This record gives sequence, C-alpha cells and structure tokens, in this order.
Amino acid sequence: MKLNERSLAFYATCDSPADNAGFLYKRGERHTAYHRRWFVLKGNMLFYFEERESREPVGVIVLEGCTVELCDSAAEFTFAIRFGGAKSRTYVLAAESQAAMESWVKSLSRASFDYLRLVVRELEKQLEEMRGGPAGGRGGCWQPPGSWKPKPSGPERSPERLPALPAVLPKENGCAVWNNVPGVDRSPDTSGCGGHDGEGNPRPPPLPPRRRASSSEAGSAGVAAAESPSIFCRLHERYGQEVARLRQDWLDRRRGPQ
Repeated sequence: MKLNERSLAFYATCDSPADNAGFLYKRGERHTAYHRRWFVLKGNMLFYFEERESREPVGVIVLEGCTVELCDSAAEFTFAIRFGGAKSRTYVLAAESQAAMESWVKSLSRASFDYLRLVVRELEKQLEEMRGGPAGGRGGCWQPPGSWKPKPSGPERSPERLPALPAVLPKENGCAVWNNVPGVDRSPDTSGCGGHDGEGNPRPPPLPPRRRASSSEAGSAGVAAAESPSIFCRLHERYGQEVARLRQDWLDRRRGPQ
C-alpha cells in the first residue's frame, strides 16, 4: 500500500483531535534497545515522533489486520502490535505506568475499521430486535413512547382522514398536482384558504395558475385572482412596502443633509 508522505505529515500534525497521545518506549527492529517516542493515535493510524514538538513523524503504523496483546519482556508495562503473516513486523511498545498501558491497549484495539464494522453490526442487530418486539421477525415497527393513540370505538369517522391518493400523482408543467385526484370532484375554492368540503374533509390550498394556459383559462384564472387575492400576494405587498421604505431611508442617509 502506497501512502503520500506529505499528506500523512499534514494529517499527523493538524489540529484534528487525537484519539490518544503520549510518550511510549519503542523497541528497535534490529537492536533491542528501547527509544522514547511521542505517539499520536488518529483513527486507524498510529504516528510516532522523536519529540513532542517535532513537526514531522518518524513513522506510522496502520492498524488494520493486527492484534494488540500484552507480552513478556524485561521492561515493565510492555505490549505488542502483531500482524498476520510470516514476514510481518511486530511492534513492541512499553508504557510508563499500568494505567497508561491499559489506556493504550484499549485505544489501539478499537482503532481498526474491522472493530468498527463489528460494532455497527451489533448495533444493527439490536435495532432489529427492538423493532421486531419480543416475537422477532414479524416486521413490526418500533415507536417511541407516547406515540400510541387509542383506536376510536364505534363507527365514528375521524375528521382528519383524507381520501386515498394514487401511487403516482398526476403532473402539470412537470410538477405534481396533489389535489387533482381522479374520481374526486372538488368545487373551486375562492376563499383563499384550504377550508373543508361538504363531507368535512380538509381541502388542500389552491394551486397557482398554469404557466401554459389558453386565453380562456388565463382569463378565468385572472378573474379568480382578482376576486380573492392570495395570502402570498398580501404578504408580498406588505413586506414590499417595508423594503421600499427602508431603501428610501438608506438613499436619504446616503445623500446627506441638503
């Protein structure tokens, strides 16, 4: 696997939060002597520097496909990072205290994406069990507490029930027209608001006029708009006057005293 050294150096020294950081003693690959290095763990990458103030890391360990375990050594508080394979290198590290060693072992064991994948699978399994209920596998839907509502007893009809909409809504000028349901006749609403129809069902708000309309349809739409101006027009006129007044005040201040 090829890694960009400049990108790694920037990522190691940038201001992104580290999962763990501190001094560890690293045993050399050829010589068994331990060298004190500053280690920084970010994601699944373990960087180590010669000093804490160093601007470039000496090396990096990609923590994928490895195991972190305690090992027997002459030094105290030692642990090893082992990779699978005959020619893979084993990194032997030593902490300065028992608490630091336990903290590093825990952080390194949870750094790989394999561990995160196992955690996600376990969470998904628990979520499916919560949705399925005690029986499980029934396709039930979990609802938060307080969302349950008792069913009305008797043939009482709920006033909030809406007529069934088709699977694919008809479109006008490329936009879905949600109140143009086939088989449902509605009288045109001239009140400017939704309201209810004769059966008590809530009526949707009026549609804007078509952009491609014939002369007769455009005339009828203009008459309807003239008879009952929409709420949007009233709001537009109200805030338009306020904007015009503010603009005039700004122009007067810009001109200064005459």
